[in-house]
Amino acid sequence: MDLEANKNPIKRESWRTVLTLAFQSLGVVYGDLSTSPLYVYKSAFAEDIHHSDTNEEIYGVLSFVFWTLTLIPLLKYVFIVLRADDNGEGGTFALYSLLCRHARVSSLHNCQLHDEELSAYNSYKNDDFASSDDKSVARSSLKLTLEKHKTLHKVLLILALIGTCMVIGDGVLTPALSVFSAVSGLELSLTTSREHHQYIEVPVACVILILLFALQHYGTHRVGFLFAPIVITWLLCISAIGLYNIVHWNPHVYQALSPYYMYKFLKKTQRGGWMSLGGILLCMTGSEAMFADLGHFSQLSIKIAFSFVVYPSLILAYMGQAAYLSKHHSLQSDYRIGFYVSVPEKIRWPVLAIAILAAVVGSQAVITGTFSIIKQCSALGCFPKVRIVHTSSKRHGQIYIPEINWILMVLRLAVTIGFRDTKRLGNASGLAVITVMLVTTCLMSLVIVLCWKRSVVLAIGFIFFFGTIEALYFSASLIKFLEGAWVPIALSFIFLMVMYIWHYGTLKKYEYDVQNKVPINWLLDLSPNLGIVRVRGIGLIQTELVSGIPAIFSHFVTNLPAFHEVLVFLCVKFVPVPHVRSEERFLVGRIGPKEYHIYRCIARYGYRDNHKDEVEFERDLVCSIAEFIRSEKPDNRNSHESEEEENLTVVGSFSTNRGVKLSEDEGDTSEIIGTSQLQKADSLEKPKKRVRFVVPETPQIDREAEEELHELMEARESGMVFILGHSYVRAKNGSSLIKKMAINYGYDFLRRNSRAPTYAISVPHASTLEVGMVYHV
Repeated sequence: MDLEANKNPIKRESWRTVLTLAFQSLGVVYGDLSTSPLYVYKSAFAEDIHHSDTNEEIYGVLSFVFWTLTLIPLLKYVFIVLRADDNGEGGTFALYSLLCRHARVSSLHNCQLHDEELSAYNSYKNDDFASSDDKSVARSSLKLTLEKHKTLHKVLLILALIGTCMVIGDGVLTPALSVFSAVSGLELSLTTSREHHQYIEVPVACVILILLFALQHYGTHRVGFLFAPIVITWLLCISAIGLYNIVHWNPHVYQALSPYYMYKFLKKTQRGGWMSLGGILLCMTGSEAMFADLGHFSQLSIKIAFSFVVYPSLILAYMGQAAYLSKHHSLQSDYRIGFYVSVPEKIRWPVLAIAILAAVVGSQAVITGTFSIIKQCSALGCFPKVRIVHTSSKRHGQIYIPEINWILMVLRLAVTIGFRDTKRLGNASGLAVITVMLVTTCLMSLVIVLCWKRSVVLAIGFIFFFGTIEALYFSASLIKFLEGAWVPIALSFIFLMVMYIWHYGTLKKYEYDVQNKVPINWLLDLSPNLGIVRVRGIGLIQTELVSGIPAIFSHFVTNLPAFHEVLVFLCVKFVPVPHVRSEERFLVGRIGPKEYHIYRCIARYGYRDNHKDEVEFERDLVCSIAEFIRSEKPDNRNSHESEEEENLTVVGSFSTNRGVKLSEDEGDTSEIIGTSQLQKADSLEKPKKRVRFVVPETPQIDREAEEELHELMEARESGMVFILGHSYVRAKNGSSLIKKMAINYGYDFLRRNSRAPTYAISVPHASTLEVGMVYHV
């Protein structure tokens, strides 16, 4: 009995946590999806179909909405796609990251075998999936085919980028559609004529959007607690209205849930019915957020929230609208067939207020998601460096990107003012939504084979079943190219060009670095006879190379024959995992003999990791070198071979209690290493910052290592200087016209208008020295 009593609180606590997360997810994940009843019927009945005195068209649309919501968000996402998480993270890049780790198809540069030893790299397991010999053979052949053809690597990258660009396009269009549709209730509430309703709705929608973007820099942590209550209130509201309409107008509307009505609908309306699918697909707008926002919640919480709250509420809302329309055939004008016409007049104003709040919450979630995906793209070298502001010290996922914020605001205002109606906004948003889903389906089919180790037949069945449904909707959206669907294509094309040109230029620059890196022998041959002077302090040279000496350093030494007494070649790199554990953060190695005091340090981050400020980063960097010195075996200190790559050791970030700690304060000039004290030789110097290493008491370090730690402390006291390369990339003579355009104009323009590389690790400008160099790629 006592054991059971002890277990029950644990169970209650775990379920309480899951239910709390499920409640919170309503405000973040489902704000967009829950506002779809505002515009689905209006978009479906825009001009393509007009319902007659019979209810076949209304029942047909309801049947399509029901089965679309059941098959795509519920069956595909909740029961299948959500399981394809990357260490708890979701989204297009999560699928691409999984594929890159299970097959060598990554287009990222500076990859190392050390990265495959990360705990997050190989942690993806699915014990439920067995793999027979036949499946293994098919999987191996598919893997070899993907790895062999470099073109397929580019195809996969472009596919992931297209999905990402369409998410950004959806982030521009869907919130504008939601806010405009929510505000459209004013046309009924104010009883204005149709000719003049845009003079009220458009300005109000624009004001709401401007306020929304103007408040982004404050972050959402102050008002985020209101999001879930607003969305749950909205869902309860539309459920109650839907239930009222079903009971009051047409209790038999449930018959329309039969798929037979879809057949009757298409048979009667033919081409018009097919084109109306472009409006019907809007009922699953925001479904992708269930997978994209997986990292903030858990699989179970998102499944519970959708299955038991969102899905039933949406079905009741759509059935209620259909029940009302089935008894009001006189509403022929398309602008009248909206959500608000089915709302009883007595409660229309409160419903209007709740709808506007829900649309704002949904828009906020999309903006935050866009910021997050831009950060991921930038981390993986597929987007120019941008300034990322963390708006909350407690919640690391809440970020603000000023440049992207104002670009999104201008684009949303442009489409709102330019279209001025939900019809063309719906056409544009629909194409963006369905394209993202198609990309997810394609990548997911590869994940089923390569990661889940299931048969190719199952993957083909998955892509055939869901791909056919989505392709049908895609064709219906694409046919409306001139009626608004061109907008997401144009936006995605612009963002895709920016991303691919930046990725291409970055890759070419790295290839130049690899081809022109200086042999280690060159560094070892530098001697005082050549006029090389070692100055006090730590020199930190940022490079993308994980081996060898960058050409930028030889360029620096040739023009200024001096470098610091402690030299560190620092590489800040991103690996295809969402997070790198702090104890696996740094790889540290030695270049040359011990007396040279030259080290290589590779700081590894995941695509969702947050960077520390410069003070923390510097402390962790110095501590990682000190820990390497302390833990290095004496046999390895002088066994370096000049032409061989230096041995690298995994050293953690020192937020934990293990390893060497660094203490800096103002005071006397004594340093402490473990239990021994070493006095500085020059005691007449004026007091300055005291640096000391605190070494764990158990391990004993030899005298040689202690002296090296002492020299490292003295160098740290003298200061740290960041030597950064300021590169000018130009295409080689004889390059093709496309390459010259991409490098000399496209990449150069993006480089000059993006943030400096110092923002990668928040380097203070006072300690920065830039070295200019021209790269002919």
